[in-house]
Amino acid sequence: MDFNPLDLILHLDVYLDLLVTNYGPWIYAILFLVIFCETGLVVMPFLPGDSLLFIAGAVAAGGGMDPVLLGGLLMLAAILGDSTNYVIGRTVGERLFNNPNSKIFRRDYLQKTHDFYDKHGGKTVTLARFLPILRTFAPFVAGIAKMPYARFFGFSVLGTILWVGGLVTLGYFFGNVPFIKKNLSLLVVFIILLSLVPMIIGVFRSRFGRSSSEAKSQ
Repeated sequence: MDFNPLDLILHLDVYLDLLVTNYGPWIYAILFLVIFCETGLVVMPFLPGDSLLFIAGAVAAGGGMDPVLLGGLLMLAAILGDSTNYVIGRTVGERLFNNPNSKIFRRDYLQKTHDFYDKHGGKTVTLARFLPILRTFAPFVAGIAKMPYARFFGFSVLGTILWVGGLVTLGYFFGNVPFIKKNLSLLVVFIILLSLVPMIIGVFRSRFGRSSSEAKSQ
């Protein structure tokens, strides 16, 4: 059977149920690794963090996993991932982005996170938890900027509690509501689109703002 990433995202609940059935307690390690990689490795910004947390909560509600253990482990994964990413940014920093043709270390992603960081300061680490791609690059940029680790860690923990705790809890209480369960694929798409809205708005503001500034300078 050919691997279809789109099918995986749209039917994440089915795949997660299969993993629970086939791997039992190892499902905790698998989910831990996914969340750690999305938050901790700058090359993994496209993993389905938001939808995965919601679906995991829904599967836990169905008896597939212990919700308290699940939430605790995924919070730990996100915090450790953030700290790992911070260290990478602090030690190797922008050297990873010296190649302008790189398909992985894209400077536009780095620049967007820099801009967000400049605008919102330290709380970027918390806010970026809810923004795909930015949540992967925010700890990295914090490391480049040499934000004091204690301050970074505080924002990271706060963002983790809100992000992991919020989405797993929502999935646990609402993921198995008959209407939502029947339309789970549409809900996953909605979660993805909703999480991308702030980035899309930011791109439009940046482009229109730049166009407006250029027009005034002419």
